[in-house]
Formats: sequence, C-alpha cells, structure tokens
Amino acid sequence: MKNFRADHVGSLLRTDTVKTNRHAWKLGELSAEKLREIENEEIAKTVKRLEDTGMQAITDGEFRRDYFHLDFLKELAGVTVTGGIEANPNAKAAEDGFTPPVLSVTGKLKHVKDIQVADFNYLKSVVSHTPKVSIPSPTMIHFRGGRKSIDINSYPDMDQFFEDLASAYREEIDHLYAAGLRYLQLDDTNLAYLCDPKMRAAAEQRGEDPNELPRTYAALINSVIGDRPSDLTVGIHLCRGNYRSTWFAEGGYEPVAEILFNEIKVDRYLLEYDDERSGDFAPLRFLPKDKKVVLGIVSSKKRELETMDELRKRIDEAAQYAPLENLCLSPQCGFSSTHHGNDLSHDDQWKKMELIVQTAEKVWGEV
Repeated sequence: MKNFRADHVGSLLRTDTVKTNRHAWKLGELSAEKLREIENEEIAKTVKRLEDTGMQAITDGEFRRDYFHLDFLKELAGVTVTGGIEANPNAKAAEDGFTPPVLSVTGKLKHVKDIQVADFNYLKSVVSHTPKVSIPSPTMIHFRGGRKSIDINSYPDMDQFFEDLASAYREEIDHLYAAGLRYLQLDDTNLAYLCDPKMRAAAEQRGEDPNELPRTYAALINSVIGDRPSDLTVGIHLCRGNYRSTWFAEGGYEPVAEILFNEIKVDRYLLEYDDERSGDFAPLRFLPKDKKVVLGIVSSKKRELETMDELRKRIDEAAQYAPLENLCLSPQCGFSSTHHGNDLSHDDQWKKMELIVQTAEKVWGEV
C-alpha cells in the first residue's frame, strides 16, 4: 500500500483556458474532440506543476468535470439529474443564485460504459509518479433524497437498490484497476453531513435513521471495495460542502467515528480539519493501527497561507489521539469541487501545496 505523507484531495483550480473552452463547448461553439485536446494540454501542464511541488499522488485536477460527483454519477444507467436543491444559507458569495442539481434514481442502476478509464489512461501517460483518481462515493446517490428519490417501481426492495449500485461501482473500479490504477479515492459528503445536527434532523424527516445510516453506508462501501486487490490503495474523503469557498454542514466526527474507522474497509481517511466546523481530534482515538488519517488542516477555501509552525502544532495535537506514524497531511478539500473554483488564486494554491510537502518532509522525513 502506498503511504503518501503529503496528499491532496483531487480538484485543482481550472486554468483560464479550460474555463473559456468548456464554456464555448457548452454553447456549441467548440467540438467535444477539440475540447478534449485542449483539456489534455492543460492537464499535462498542470500535473507537471503539481509534481514540481513534490507531491507523489497526482490527479488531473478534475479539469474535465463541472462537479466532483455529477459528471460521474449521471453516466450510470438509471440516474437522472434535475433542478436544484435548497440554496446554501452560508453561500454569501453565491450571487449567481447557484444551487447544485438533484440526483434521483428513475430506473435500474447499471454500469453501461467506462466513466473514468479514458481520463485515467491519459493521466497515466503524463505523470512521473502515482496517478490518482477521485470518484464520488456510492452513498451520494442515496442520502439527499432517501427512499423518496428512488423509483418505487424500479426498486420496491431497497436491498436490491444497494446491490445494483455496488455492482455498478465494482465494474468501473475493476476496469480502472485493469488499466493500472493503484490509488483510488471516494469523495463522501454524506458521512460528514451525518455529523451535523441539522442534517441529521433532515434525514429523520425523510424517514431515515441517522444512527443507522452510517452502518448502511459502511456496508455499501465495503460491498464496493471490500474484495479489492491487495495492491489497490483506497482512501475516503469526508467533505462538508465546498462551493466557491463556502460550505454546507458543520459538526465534529464523533457521531460517525467508530463506524467510520472500524467498519469501513479503506486504507486512508482524508478528513477536513481546517477550522472549528470539523470539531476536535478526539474521534481519532478510534483509528486502527493499520490505517492512516490524512489531516486536512491546510484550507483550500482561504487565501491566507498557513505557517509550518501552525501546521506542526496541529499535527502534534492530533498525535495525542492517534500515533504520528498513522498521520499524513493535505488540504482540507479540493480547490475546485465545482468548475467555479474557490476564492483564491493559482499562486495561493501552489504555495499551499508546496507548504504541505515541505511540512511533511519536516515532520515525517518523507512525502
């Protein structure tokens, strides 16, 4: 299993060239083939810059996506994307009135084509270190709408829903592994949302038990990755929302910690810990000896650059609950979970990446 002391969540700020040309493509002014050529060029330049920071796990910055989750999930048969959700009350910067679209299941779930394999193959061709792919956790199809968002005629039995969902994911991951993928990350907002009292109350109103959902989701994730090859490292990132430097949820990990760390069969946990919204480090006491926690204590939302002394102090605080050997370092989230990007510059982004690598070298003697 790869052990990356310095890691990153996945998305990077889109370059101006990517933004301009994706917009032209949406307007019908640019072909999909030409757009892909342009994205290839921008990804090649960006991964070189990422490797120059010293990072060893390299993504394509999710440059080909509008959203960290929808661009993947909508490619599964049976998934429909419509409308928007209730506006984020914390999104002060969202003058555009943006609300993320809603997912629903309107037919039988099935993997009908490869979703990330071609993108992975290109990434693999332009990196010197380990190519990493981040995909949305399978829980993303269930939590927002619960039972009401899943067509009763297609799935009168929810056990069959979870079985078909896991099967679709397993097929995609099997194809990625066959293509050479050895580091996969699942991006999961829902386990983090279940740390927020308001989100838990909303789940109850949808007829769900917020105390049982973590177990349901652990079983789903394990059904997807539990029997993976021994040389495929899997991480899971818990996110409380990340849109233009705003957020959706808050609350420490205590409500889900024991199940998160002891029942979900991943190797690495990439956890948000950039401010008080994420609570303290006490839940890390549940971490088993054979797993790693990647401390997201460098903010991808704020322009201000943290200092190495600040980061080392927080790492020491975390080490009171989990051994230093079991800890790593990363930004708290991606820099651009949607194509809009967070409120900081490319220069800010790269300085933060460099700081993470330098701090990891200082603390652990390796990246």
